[in-house]
Amino acid sequence: MSGFDDIAEFTHDIETIFDLVRGGEIAVTKELVNLSLSARDQIKVMLDASEGGKPADDLESKGIISAFRELLPYSSETSDLSEESSEEALSDKSKETVVTYRIRFRPTADIFKNGTNPIFLLKKIREFGSCDIIAQTDAVPLLEDFSPEICYTYWDIILSTSEGINAIRDVFIFVEGDCDINIDVIDDEGGLEDSESVYKRLGQILIEHHDLSYDDLMKGLISQKRIGDTLVDEKVVDRGVVESALAEQEHVRQIRKRRYETALASTIRVPAEKLDTLVDMVGELVTLRARFIQEISLEDKSEEDNSKLVSISEELDRLTEDLRDITMSIRMLPIGTTFSMFRRLVRDLSNELKKEIAMTTEGGDTELDKTVIERLNDPLVHIIRNCIDHGIESPKIREASGKPSQGTVCLSAEHSGADVLIRISDDGAGIDTEVIRTKAVGMGVIAPDAELSESEIFSQIFAPGFSTSEEVTDISGRGVGMDVVKRSIESLRGSIEIASKKGSGTTITLKLPLTLAIIDGFLVKIGEGYFVLPLSSVKECVKLSREDMTKARRRNMINLRGKIILFADLREVFEVEGESPDTERVVITQAKNRSVAFGVDSVIGQHQTVIKTLSKVYKDVKGISGATILGDGTVALILDVTQLVQFVE
Repeated sequence: MSGFDDIAEFTHDIETIFDLVRGGEIAVTKELVNLSLSARDQIKVMLDASEGGKPADDLESKGIISAFRELLPYSSETSDLSEESSEEALSDKSKETVVTYRIRFRPTADIFKNGTNPIFLLKKIREFGSCDIIAQTDAVPLLEDFSPEICYTYWDIILSTSEGINAIRDVFIFVEGDCDINIDVIDDEGGLEDSESVYKRLGQILIEHHDLSYDDLMKGLISQKRIGDTLVDEKVVDRGVVESALAEQEHVRQIRKRRYETALASTIRVPAEKLDTLVDMVGELVTLRARFIQEISLEDKSEEDNSKLVSISEELDRLTEDLRDITMSIRMLPIGTTFSMFRRLVRDLSNELKKEIAMTTEGGDTELDKTVIERLNDPLVHIIRNCIDHGIESPKIREASGKPSQGTVCLSAEHSGADVLIRISDDGAGIDTEVIRTKAVGMGVIAPDAELSESEIFSQIFAPGFSTSEEVTDISGRGVGMDVVKRSIESLRGSIEIASKKGSGTTITLKLPLTLAIIDGFLVKIGEGYFVLPLSSVKECVKLSREDMTKARRRNMINLRGKIILFADLREVFEVEGESPDTERVVITQAKNRSVAFGVDSVIGQHQTVIKTLSKVYKDVKGISGATILGDGTVALILDVTQLVQFVE
């Protein structure tokens, strides 16, 4: 229909194989999966060629089809099976409107003499969809008058199908002149009634069938019996036509019930642009709420007016938070969809490197903002490639070290407060800290006599141009990648950590925010400017006198309850002019597994922060990840704690 004749021909034999697999006649093997993936790639090439891309290689297509045909247990009837499989696939994929028809099929008495068996026609009708067939035998005579060459039976058929009325008529096309065929539409999907609503009364159906007159129906209704039994007892109609009407009534009721239940469970697909617009509007509402709350806090209003406004503000606050939470949940998607995309990558790389690797996933139902998921794909690809190339050993080496020949790469996700933790683990050789240190010293990244912790040594992997590979391959060795991965994760306001044990494997943990649109922030003031720290990174606040702050600035550290903590005065970091207050505040934050203290002039408190991206002019400013608008219209800068820690170290 669409004109992709080459693709249709290519998939013909592939569908035959899949049909046999579904029927249990062919087992799913590694060879079959490899061929299926190759076929998928070839179909993609064919589609690209139809849009002006490079033409598909016919020899490649023939080779794939030939390999598929070798998997067939027999060669005969292949074409028929393919056609049958295609028809089933088309039937399964049909999403057209389902319509319920009433069909009365009354063949002529001498239909058998033409070599026609009505049963075959009824079987064909059954293939169209949900079907009830009732045989009417009121014309069958006694045995002494019975002739096997005469057809005494006719049939009532109730059919629900997505096929059109012309397709139904085509079934009877060769006997149309020898039969009385009536086809009526009795129900469609134009409306959605309650599943328990009555379709039609029995008497109404019988009148529509022309099996009963209105006067005879009125006579039957005088009795207290059920209308069907009454009409049969009065010999107004035959028992068979009553059963046919009852079957029609029940059939339509069940069809409507299923349709009603499906509608209740259905979802609505909304374009991403509309969701983004909705999120922006919610952000504006949050800003307006902050402005409203600020206005009612002014002291020039009477106590009565103020109490009314406070009541309104509390209701507005509740509704805004509910709307915000619902809107944010709409943008959430399960990360399992992204995880499943990497199975092909693991399979192809393991075949290319001649390694045996299995991929497992955990926490696939963990939800994350769709924007974060979209930007997470490339970093995950590079990390998984490194796990397979550098981490997992060859089968012989693994067996020699007492490990199973098949290695494992595991992707897992879990919620951790306002963040999501994504872990990529392997059971490979792990990371040799001495090799990393030697390489870093050779590159001049660290001094030969530098004393570094294990985590600090692992962090050298993220240095630009760093690689431990002795040779450059198609997969790795150029030293390009992990530094880009780190920048990508930090651009999402996330962090990346490495944990490894030599000989046991490596785990890379990505810590990412649930959403990039609205966060809970901690508002502080420095001079005349306002700044917001992500609330999830703030541990506590303490006061320091001018004397203690002077010591802290001179030493770049403070003593907090006997624990030495790295300190940075944000007034100095951002070169804010003016005198600092007599008593300053210190905000203790958690970043990169360590506590860092930042000096500020004053603390305002928790603030629901709508994130606004900065202009490209400011994209390289260190320590700033965005901005937000306060209730009075003032702009506050959102601080990137991770970058600030690197800046002050």
